[in-house]
Amino acid sequence: MNDSAPTETTGNPKSIDIHEAVQSRYGKIASEFQPAPQANCCGPDADDCGCAGDLYDVSLLADLPADVTGLSLGCGDPVTLAALEPGQTVLDLGSGGGIDVFLAARQVGPEGRVIGVDMTDEMLQKAKANKSRLGEAARHVEFRKGFIEDLPVDDDSIDVVISNCVINLSPDKPRVFREAFRALRPGGLLAVSDIVIEGEFSEAARANVDSWSACVSGALAADDYLDAIRAAGFVEVEIADKNLAGQDIIPLVALDGPRIYSARVTARKPPRS
Repeated sequence: MNDSAPTETTGNPKSIDIHEAVQSRYGKIASEFQPAPQANCCGPDADDCGCAGDLYDVSLLADLPADVTGLSLGCGDPVTLAALEPGQTVLDLGSGGGIDVFLAARQVGPEGRVIGVDMTDEMLQKAKANKSRLGEAARHVEFRKGFIEDLPVDDDSIDVVISNCVINLSPDKPRVFREAFRALRPGGLLAVSDIVIEGEFSEAARANVDSWSACVSGALAADDYLDAIRAAGFVEVEIADKNLAGQDIIPLVALDGPRIYSARVTARKPPRS
């Protein structure tokens, strides 16, 4: 595992600047977190990233402590999208406080395994504390430090890769999808919730690392997002659903910026021939 940030850039702000901005933002969120009702989308305030309303069916959150549900920073429900089965091995990219990891752990059962990967120390500390709090119910859960562009997992070792409003934060999304493809077993599933756009950001908006770290200006056009997944080798690539996000975040970007959506996307690694 490589704990240093990947250095590849993509014509946007430097990778190191983006990673530092993201780590600073989410480290601060984790450090200042106080248990509260379910939050969502890149910040404890539901308006922070334009996603309103609860992301999960309330029944799914039963028995999860507020330290878990209140630190939900996603824009959808990739666990339900993945339709997990008992015994599967699941990898969560950018696992944060662990809500999707713990939900997945319930679905795969004690014979399964769930690994969360995050690059932010404060989030990992929260996630590991939440694992301890859940006790036996989370014994098949593991959290690892790493970058989603350089995953600390073996080749062909994962049945399902999930992620929730994190890939948009990466400075090198094609590399993230290549890593997910590498980690998945033949026939394995990618199921993610993420922010996508229709239109384009200005160069100034793309260069704004604060906007990037708020799940805004790093987002790709939906077609480009799907093309990057296909380029990594995935097949059966499709958007399961796409919902227009609220526009409370517009002050972070140009007023004539693109329309911003929360999308749930699935794809599959081809089976071994």
